Amino acid sequence: MIDFHSYRRRHRKKRKLLLPVIIFSALLLFSFSTAFGQAKKGKYPKKTSTYIIPFNPGGQSDITAQYQKKDLRKVLGQSLIVKHMPGAGGAVAWSKLVKTKPDGYTISGNNVPHIIIQPLVRDNAGYETEQLEPVYCFQTTPIGLAVLKDSKFRTLDQFIDYAKSHPGEITIGGSGTHSGHHLALLQLQKLTGSKFTYIPSIEAAPSVANFLGGHTMALFANSNDLYTHLDKTTILAIGTDDRFGPIPSVPTFKELGIPMTAGFDRGVCVPRGTPPEVIEASEEAFRHMCTSPTFVNKMEELAFLVRQMGALEYKNYIADKKKEIVETLKG
Repeated sequence: MIDFHSYRRRHRKKRKLLLPVIIFSALLLFSFSTAFGQAKKGKYPKKTSTYIIPFNPGGQSDITAQYQKKDLRKVLGQSLIVKHMPGAGGAVAWSKLVKTKPDGYTISGNNVPHIIIQPLVRDNAGYETEQLEPVYCFQTTPIGLAVLKDSKFRTLDQFIDYAKSHPGEITIGGSGTHSGHHLALLQLQKLTGSKFTYIPSIEAAPSVANFLGGHTMALFANSNDLYTHLDKTTILAIGTDDRFGPIPSVPTFKELGIPMTAGFDRGVCVPRGTPPEVIEASEEAFRHMCTSPTFVNKMEELAFLVRQMGALEYKNYIADKKKEIVETLKG
């Protein structure tokens, strides 16, 4: 026999639990509608926008942008032109961006730590980090430390101990100077009291090739490159807060007692002075597109880490990262 009193109590409880979800969904829908309403009313955007990629075609920033482009056109209701502007670790593009009209029709990919490091290490980078107004962060590419399968180092402890007793003997490859890979090496040295010899390459692909060819003893590499070459390498540690889903057997630096993370956070920014309502519309467009199952699944398939931060959260995150990087670069 059905206990109708019990049945009613259970369903009243379910309705109470569902109410916050319903309210949140309604508010989120209203937020999207408000932002996208700008486009429908002809306020923004009402013409083609330019999406600057500060690195070469075929790189990770470009790959991500190409997956975004089609859906962004649908969301914004206008065409989007992807323009590559490589050079100086992103500084060429960002120095151009800060001089463009702050109307929302020129946006740029941004990359943490590059947007922070370049003005700190270059006499004239052409911009300051604070001149780049964050809009949205959608992805992190974790950085890991790897050796070849036949290496005498099987663990990070062995690797660090040897480096301490043989300063500078271990060579570590990576992409670029004053880049995310270089920063990871500086962090590791500072936190462990070890000393390595860094061998930079112009881009990630040559650094991986040099490493696989035995020209460096170890490599700081991006998660997708590490994932591609799992059969040839031993990954000693990875720079995520928690174990990385595609390669869960690999410990984090934190887990091994070294309080560091390492990776590239990717998002988009506009020039400082862009109207708040335009930033809000752009933020919601990227949120709508970057939280879609299509985008999320593709990023995970490529061994990237999906990371969603809105404009304010991303801005605060960059400010905190700048303090951390300034401390790492001291001396």
